[in-house]
Amino acid sequence: MRNKYLLLAFIIIPAVEIGVFLWLSQLIGVLWVVGLIIGTAILGIFLARYQGMEVFRRAQLQIQRGTPPTDEILDGLATMLGAFLLIIPGFVLDIVGLLLLIPWTRNQFKKQLKKIAMQFVGRNTIIYRRW
Repeated sequence: MRNKYLLLAFIIIPAVEIGVFLWLSQLIGVLWVVGLIIGTAILGIFLARYQGMEVFRRAQLQIQRGTPPTDEILDGLATMLGAFLLIIPGFVLDIVGLLLLIPWTRNQFKKQLKKIAMQFVGRNTIIYRRW
């Protein structure tokens, strides 16, 4: 069932991105669109570096206090995913990536991730792979 949704996402997301590229290039011009793509990639690199260092600093503080850095691990995952999405060309994915790099909106993502994790724990799901 998940494979259907994944395949559908691999078809729909690029189609939407191409549509947004075409629409914006008609609206503001091709050179501006190329500039925006490069600009969002550079912004993604700088934001990811800043936010990543902040998350790393908070995780170190939690470890020094003797508490596990669970929230910081989720923040780190969201920051890495947000940076990855900002570096990939595309405006829709850039918006999602930017939302993951902003601490206030990242908290909403963390809440959803915690719900999913608790569902796995509630069903006693163990993910195990023997190599």
